[in-house]
Amino acid sequence: MLFSQLGLSKALLDTLDQLHLTTPTPIQVQAIPLVLEGRDVIGLAQTGTGKTAAFSLPILHRLAPGKRAAPKKARVLILSPTRELSAQIAKSVKDYGRKLNMSSTVVVGGVSIRPQIKALASGVDILIATPGRLMDLIEQRAVSLNEIEVVVLDEADQMLDIGFMPAIKRLLAMTPNSRQTLLFSATMPKEIRELSARHLKNPAEVSVIPAKKTADRVEHTVMHIQTPSKMGALASLIRGRPGERVIVFTRTKRGADKAAKRLEADGINAAAIHGNKSQGQRERALAGFRAGTVPVLIATDIAARGIDVPGVSLVVNYELPNVPEVYVHRIGRTARAGAEGTAVTFCAPDERSLLRDIEKMLKVAIPVENAPEGTYSDALADPDGDFAPIKRGPRGQRPGQGRPQSAGKPGANKQGAGKPGTGRKAGQGGRPAQTEAADGKPANRHQPAANANRNGDQPAATKPRRRRRRNGERNQRPDQGGNRTAAQG
Repeated sequence: MLFSQLGLSKALLDTLDQLHLTTPTPIQVQAIPLVLEGRDVIGLAQTGTGKTAAFSLPILHRLAPGKRAAPKKARVLILSPTRELSAQIAKSVKDYGRKLNMSSTVVVGGVSIRPQIKALASGVDILIATPGRLMDLIEQRAVSLNEIEVVVLDEADQMLDIGFMPAIKRLLAMTPNSRQTLLFSATMPKEIRELSARHLKNPAEVSVIPAKKTADRVEHTVMHIQTPSKMGALASLIRGRPGERVIVFTRTKRGADKAAKRLEADGINAAAIHGNKSQGQRERALAGFRAGTVPVLIATDIAARGIDVPGVSLVVNYELPNVPEVYVHRIGRTARAGAEGTAVTFCAPDERSLLRDIEKMLKVAIPVENAPEGTYSDALADPDGDFAPIKRGPRGQRPGQGRPQSAGKPGANKQGAGKPGTGRKAGQGGRPAQTEAADGKPANRHQPAANANRNGDQPAATKPRRRRRRNGERNQRPDQGGNRTAAQG
């Protein structure tokens, strides 16, 4: 089927021809006619399947002959979970509507609110927004939703994960009951199903692929590797793909920053993108990634949904996601627009349960790949998870075996070691002297001993305590010695 068979206006068809778009994707074939009829629609499809055009093209067609929006009003509201996805939708709307006299604007957090208030003052046909910033603008009476004709909820499942669902329900309550509602999501959890049942009127459901199936063109593998070895494996993996675009996913913002700094220290140009970054920082990072000057992008899941950069050949799951469905979104950053891609997952021993959940969701076992040479990867050799460290001791012991760690180097400042001003010589054990920690506060003597093993369940050696008693008896005054002897006799 061609776009010309879907009933779109000539102006839109001419624009699509200029953009070299002639054949619609499956989600577009099914959704566009329904939206043109005015039906409420639930679209279930993965990211990268053309959902943006599936709702923006018919909306532009319907708005073309209509009236202009009144001041501080909007005719269409498109809600998305992230700033990047909002900007991506706005670009698509602008590209598709270049021959139409349509106004659109984006309102997101992380930037000044004053230009957004000014842009909304004269009214706007299509408003693309994140829920948080839109609520701020409504509270400041910069915009009203009482004349909304169409509402689009894009990536509804991620808005649920972020915690936007209460705001979405409030926003929907501010719109007219006669509106048309379009809901697009990669997965359909129970909460999204309940939302659609309450706020959509007899919706038509469109599902082009199973919600829990990975992109067919993605070759995904897993490396069983300890957490301390992940950074070395990541650097080696990136060096083996010079000139390619790589996206690395971490669970936390701090982890993303740390990974970017480590790669930079290893001579690999990388940038981090997450919720704590300003909008300017995020835009610069994405611009460098698109241009190829920054070949590696470290991202969290919240910031990742709007990353639509062609030519991403490798996705690395540096840490496994807590929610199995997020895995589908992550690897969907590659193999876009018919291309092929690779996804590599680093699985630490404590992440095996997360890997099993992902494989259960996919109904397939992810192939195991050997870690790069020079990194410890024998993580399946010990089913109990008590893995040998990367660097063993002088006799090959594991932590807690052989000599206590406090007896490693002569004069080392370990548990019981002397410090200036404590009146205790190095090597005296027993109850540690009242020393100061790095923050200037007294050290906590109830903390695990320095020579306990890494699980904290190996008691401290008792030999230093016996040595303390001998030293104490040696330093007693003569009159005390006789009394002690009598008491013991």
